[in-house]
Amino acid sequence: MASGPVFFYILIIGKYFSHAGGQDVKCSLGYFPCGNVTKCLPQLLHCNGVDDCGNQADEDDCGDNNGWSLQFDKYFANYFKMTSPHPFEAEKPECLVGSVPLQCRCQGLELDCDETNLRAVPSVSSNVTVMSLQWNLIRKLPPDCFKNYHDLRKLYLQNNKITSISVYAFRGLNSLTKLYLSHNRITFLKPGVFEDLHRLEWLIIEDNHLSQISPPTFYGLNSLILLVLMNNVLTHLPDKPLCQHMPRLHWLDFEGNHIHNLRNLTFISCSNLTVLVMRKNKINHLNENTFAPLQKLDEFSLEGIEISNIQQRMFRPLTNLSHIYFKKFQYCGYAPHVRSCKPNTDGISSLENLLASIIQRVFVWVVSAVTCFGNIFVICMRLYIRSENKLHAMSIISLCCADCLMGIYLFVIGGFDLKFRGEYNKHAQLWMESTHCQLVGSLAILSTEVSVLLLTFLTLEKYICIVYPFRCLRPGKSRTITVLILIWIIGFIVAFIPLSNKEFFKNYYGTNGVCFPLHSEHTESIGGQIYSVAIFLGINLAAFIIIIFSYASMFYSVHQSTITATEIRNQVKKEMILAKRFFFIVFTDALCWIPVFVLKFLSLLQVEIPGTITSWVVIFILPINSALNPILYTLTTRPFKETIHQFWYNYRRRRSMDSKVQKTYAPSFIWVEMWPLQEMPPELMKPAVFTDPCEMSWISQSTRLSSYS
Repeated sequence: MASGPVFFYILIIGKYFSHAGGQDVKCSLGYFPCGNVTKCLPQLLHCNGVDDCGNQADEDDCGDNNGWSLQFDKYFANYFKMTSPHPFEAEKPECLVGSVPLQCRCQGLELDCDETNLRAVPSVSSNVTVMSLQWNLIRKLPPDCFKNYHDLRKLYLQNNKITSISVYAFRGLNSLTKLYLSHNRITFLKPGVFEDLHRLEWLIIEDNHLSQISPPTFYGLNSLILLVLMNNVLTHLPDKPLCQHMPRLHWLDFEGNHIHNLRNLTFISCSNLTVLVMRKNKINHLNENTFAPLQKLDEFSLEGIEISNIQQRMFRPLTNLSHIYFKKFQYCGYAPHVRSCKPNTDGISSLENLLASIIQRVFVWVVSAVTCFGNIFVICMRLYIRSENKLHAMSIISLCCADCLMGIYLFVIGGFDLKFRGEYNKHAQLWMESTHCQLVGSLAILSTEVSVLLLTFLTLEKYICIVYPFRCLRPGKSRTITVLILIWIIGFIVAFIPLSNKEFFKNYYGTNGVCFPLHSEHTESIGGQIYSVAIFLGINLAAFIIIIFSYASMFYSVHQSTITATEIRNQVKKEMILAKRFFFIVFTDALCWIPVFVLKFLSLLQVEIPGTITSWVVIFILPINSALNPILYTLTTRPFKETIHQFWYNYRRRRSMDSKVQKTYAPSFIWVEMWPLQEMPPELMKPAVFTDPCEMSWISQSTRLSSYS
């Protein structure tokens, strides 16, 4: 049985001797010293399997100790076979404990009364050394309930219903080394309750209802090494030396409480502490000298904590620190002397680069180039398509301008990735809080929202002209210009509102390195989270539903009108062309927005979403519409094709030496691009030509089909 404690002590002692000299070597941000050699290496090279220092110093102390308290707990529980309902079935030596209750099991000097519905501590002979009372119905520990068990070394009281413990409950347990009180309902521990436990080494009070603790609570724990208070409801720690009665304390775990502030005096007496776990608390502000007394601290966990005032001087006194864990990898820049800092990346960025993956770095330039040049090309080519509806052209040009902003946004992200290449952790926090990041993020949202609203407007315009061709609902010039201006105003308002109130939105655009407020992860800003949901699951989802419904209605309307047509074969062919165009427009919209909607729904359900997924959504999926809109709305339309054919024909005619007279090729007839339709020529609208309303309806549908194909 002695092998377990020996293993633990070897671990603790090994921590002290594993750190060679050379702590006086000063290294740049993001680098660590090579032991006693005056040489610094980047944190990336720590424990990479290569002797980069030349003396193996960068390959020392590679163990990740995070969570070892739980592993030790399970190790000893398994070691003593106390977790299974029948732990002594494998070996059955003679029971040496007298007066054993009938429902309990005994092996040597160890007593197992797990899951026996006990309501009080059983009375047995005083020579018992291990007592397991797990999964029972014990509610109180009265005075002197363990008074006679002077030889008891390990006491397991997990998973009972204990609500109160008498100040004299543990009196007489002079040999106790490990006490497990996890998974009970303890709300308060009276000062001096552990006074007689001078040899206690482990105290586990996990998953209870403790709301406060004070130094007198731990009076008498002179030998305590491990104290676990995780998953309670502590809101603050005392502004007094917490460890003054625990001089040998090495491991202190406060994970999963509600602690919102740390005082300067709390850890002043914890000079021997080697592991401190504070993750998943509500701390958002740290005093500068809070951790200064922890000179021997080796592992420090601050995961899940947003530190608004983080700075290097908070961690500089922790010269022995080898492992540190933050909520954001950007915080690693404030502990540059620590060899192992995690997380190394948020899926989007890494310690070295704003864009962590080489694939992301390539794609950001490819997508931005395609988006920018494609939309600029369309804007220029629009001047040569003379036969189209001018109001429709105005809307398309406006859409191209909005999509071009997305390309500019990606260019800027790619540019800053180049600027910070290899040393992003030095600039990460400042970059995400900078005005540049806020403006770039606003530009992306402006592009996204204006594009979405314009696509919805163009779709509704087509829907009215296809489904209601004779109701004269086509918007005029002034109405179209008003709608376009209104859309851009709405886009500017949506994009720049988060910059108007920092207290409500916090750092809305600075939650990641690409400055896009997808907010797929749980953030500290409830206002920002609500606003993001309102945009992506409110405005954008409604627009997406309108687009799908409109295109479905348009296709159904055209399909119904062509059933009565006489030229069935031609109409079916045109209908298939129309269906393909509808499909690709709706498909690209779905490809762009459905992943975003899914991510937002999952984030509302508090599902953890890897940052890598977010990065692909922002860099590749969201810009899909911006990159493909020029192709769908211009480059594949008949007017554009006719214009290209005309240019090519004229070019070949100029190069031809056979003809002296250069003739200009022109389309055989004028194409009307998409919707809204131009009015029919007056000669086609004379009453003598169309006397039958059904015939006129067929001509209208046929014209619409031709124009869209």
